[in-house]
Amino acid sequence: MGCSKLFSKSRYFRVIDSPHFPTPFLSRRDALANLGTGIGLLALPALLEAKSTALEPRSAHHQPRAKHIIHIYLNGGPSQVDTWDPKPLLDRHGGRPIPVGNLTTERETGVALASPFRFQQYGDSGLWSSTVFEKTASQHADRLCVIRSMHSNTPNHEQSMRLMNCGDERLSRPSYGSWLTYGLGTENQNLPGFVTLCPGLPVADFSNWRSSFLPGVYQGTYLDTRKKKVEQLVANIRNKTLSLTDQRHQLDLLAKLNQRHRRTRRDDSLLEARIESFELAFRMQLEATDALDISRETQSTHTLYATDTVHGRQMLIARRLVERGVRVVQCYHGDVQPWDSHENLAVQHAKLGRQADGPIAALLTDLAQRGLLDETLVICGGEFGRTPAVEIPLDAKRNPTGRDHNHHGYTVWMAGGGIRGGMTYGTTDDFGYRAVENPVHVHDLHATMLHLMGFDHEELTYHHAGRDFRLTDVHGRILHELMA
Repeated sequence: MGCSKLFSKSRYFRVIDSPHFPTPFLSRRDALANLGTGIGLLALPALLEAKSTALEPRSAHHQPRAKHIIHIYLNGGPSQVDTWDPKPLLDRHGGRPIPVGNLTTERETGVALASPFRFQQYGDSGLWSSTVFEKTASQHADRLCVIRSMHSNTPNHEQSMRLMNCGDERLSRPSYGSWLTYGLGTENQNLPGFVTLCPGLPVADFSNWRSSFLPGVYQGTYLDTRKKKVEQLVANIRNKTLSLTDQRHQLDLLAKLNQRHRRTRRDDSLLEARIESFELAFRMQLEATDALDISRETQSTHTLYATDTVHGRQMLIARRLVERGVRVVQCYHGDVQPWDSHENLAVQHAKLGRQADGPIAALLTDLAQRGLLDETLVICGGEFGRTPAVEIPLDAKRNPTGRDHNHHGYTVWMAGGGIRGGMTYGTTDDFGYRAVENPVHVHDLHATMLHLMGFDHEELTYHHAGRDFRLTDVHGRILHELMA
């Protein structure tokens, strides 16, 4: 075994392991000097120069089609029959019972609710979209792959959001962003590999981007995008009392103390993550300040993204992060679950569309102009859809004007990153209730995402609690038919 391989994973070489005596360690310098009469010292400069970190870039299983993911999360569950999945029969039956009956969802539903939105075909592909996402469709129809046959397991926000983000709706599991940074590392060592942007917190909050049993360094870094200034987005990003040189000396001393503390706690991943976080925070002072400071953009870019809105700022920050090498950026549209239109759907979805549509179209335009769309997989959708039948309000005095949760059939679209554009995939029934043709489970979506990023979803595993875990558990089908 070569010396560099022998000592690359550990800074210290254990020479005695006894429960009765303090465990001494031999430094790599001393070990190399004593092995092979010092010949190994020839490798030492390279070893010291190439200090490895948990986020160093690593090779995937096969050639990736995408290097980054931007996930636009419409938390709360947008209605598929009011956005990307037109149902003329539903409109004709408005106000009457649905002939096939209503499926079981979270709450009681009644007669068919016709869509209040106009649908139109766009692009050379003739892709259908409603006025809710008119700008995205009119500018990018031929770039979008609209999956109309998504389905999941439960009609509850918390469970369905954990399933969409972590592959399991009940148990603590690593998020897909954590899996990807665990597998790939990140291209920029001065920024986190996985960033979550959200104005507030979604349902199930931090569990949506946690690393669970993976090392803590792979957990998503959360930024509250209600805050505009860099110093507010990342607390204490600048040290006002110490220079960078003084901070470096301070961190070097802290690192020595932490490593000494860690010798008797080698299996403590949280401790290791904390040590890594100190170094990353130091490196972020310059790089993150630049990445998050959107004031450096031109006025035309600010106008394009509508950065006077929260979602516009999020989309622009997402672009700035991926062009600097961040692997995964999640952008939640709002606090808690804004798309959860149990009532006043016509007003609420129109309002939400005005907030989200323009910035989403701007992001796709900007990525394409900069040559980033081909290497960035953009995903947009919620944790489930909504019922074609009207929800019966719990308060009998209120008029039924909204839709309940529907996990039986809903829509998610993808663009860029190796995806075929200008197509729809799968169908729901004539009323938009259930996926009936080419159904796509969330596990299939995850398997496809991992494949596009260069991984076999059955081989990207982590041994924990006596078994090998993976994002897709024992499920998942790669959707090769969606790929360019």
